[in-house]
Amino acid sequence: MVEKIWLKIRRVGFELYSFITAPFVMKNCLGLFGFFGGLFLLTFWWLKCYTNHGESVQVPNYVGMGLTEAKQKARSRDFQIIVNDSTYIPGRPPGEVLAQNPEPSSRVKEGRTIYFTVTKNNPDIIKMPNLVGSDDYDLYSRKCSRLGLKPRILSRVADAKLAPNTIVAVLYRGDTITQNIGSGYKVEMGATIDFIISEQVALTVEIPDCICLTLDAARFLITASNLSIGAVIKDGTVFDQETAYVWRQNPKFEPEGQMRVGEQIDLYLTQDIPAGCMEE
Repeated sequence: MVEKIWLKIRRVGFELYSFITAPFVMKNCLGLFGFFGGLFLLTFWWLKCYTNHGESVQVPNYVGMGLTEAKQKARSRDFQIIVNDSTYIPGRPPGEVLAQNPEPSSRVKEGRTIYFTVTKNNPDIIKMPNLVGSDDYDLYSRKCSRLGLKPRILSRVADAKLAPNTIVAVLYRGDTITQNIGSGYKVEMGATIDFIISEQVALTVEIPDCICLTLDAARFLITASNLSIGAVIKDGTVFDQETAYVWRQNPKFEPEGQMRVGEQIDLYLTQDIPAGCMEE
C-alpha cells in the first residue's frame, strides 16, 4: 500500500518537472519575468525623473529686487513665481519684493513655486477710529498706529476744563477733521495725523518769605500760598522743632520770584531767633 502511494507521488513529481522544464513553459516564464522586471525598472526611473529624487537647488534671495528682475532670475532657475500679497510702504517703489516663501537659502526641488510679497503703488484707504470714548491721546494714538497711521502732536494748549493729554483737535493734511471722524473719515494708510492736545494749566504764585518765622508760622504761610513743605533741616541747636526759627529756605525769597502751584520749599531751622530778625 505504501509502495503504491510512493510510486504515485514520484509519477506526479516527474510529470510536474517535465511540464516546468518544457521549452514552451520556460520561454513563457522567462518572458513574464522579463516583462515585470522591465516594468519595475521603467516605473522606478520615471518616478526618479518626476520627483528629481535626491536632487535639490538653493533658493536665491529675491528680497529688495524689483518684481520684473526677480521673475527673470527665478525663471532662469526654473522656479514658478506667484505674487500672493502686496502692501503699501511710503517711500518704497511699487513692485519691490518685501518677502518670499520659501525663504532665501532654502533647498527645494526644481520647478518649485515661490510666493512673493511686494509693495504696491497706491496705499490702502482706511477709516479713522472713533473718538467717542477714547479722546485720550495715548489711547487713541495706539489705535492709529495699529492701523498703520502715524500720529503726531502738533501743539499743546492749556485748558483747565480738560484732563491733560485730551484730544482737542485732529488734523489731516492741514484740514481739521475732528467732527468728521465719527462718520468714518477715510485716510490713506501710512498717513501722518496731527493732533492738538490739552495740557495742565501751569499756575504760578509768589515765593513766600519764611525767614525769621517759626516752623508753625512758615507752614501756615506756605500752605496758604498753595505750596508744600519739602525737607526740614535742623541744625545742632534745635531741641523743639515747632518753636525753632527758619534761618534759610530753598528756593530763596525774591520780590519777583515765582513758583508753580504745588511745588515744595525746603526749610532750615535753628532754635534761637536768627540775627537780624526782630523779636516781637
